[in-house]
Amino acid sequence: MINDDFWSRFLLCSLLINYIILMIWFLVFIFARNWMKQVHGKWFQLSDHTFDAIHYGGMAVYKIGILLLNLVPFLALYLIRNS
Repeated sequence: MINDDFWSRFLLCSLLINYIILMIWFLVFIFARNWMKQVHGKWFQLSDHTFDAIHYGGMAVYKIGILLLNLVPFLALYLIRNS
């Protein structure tokens, strides 16, 4: 059987990897926004406002997913082990 230590390490690594992905997405959006818009513009005709809203919303949903699927279970395991 896999122990709590394994799940804690798994969730912590998953949390870090997901936050790295989120930060790369954010940095590319800030520093290479025109390039991103050009790449997406080949497939979709989006206004600047729509493009920004989609990426902002996507980042928000991704961040909520990280919190609910990685951070909360990690904290729950931590609290159970240390109580």
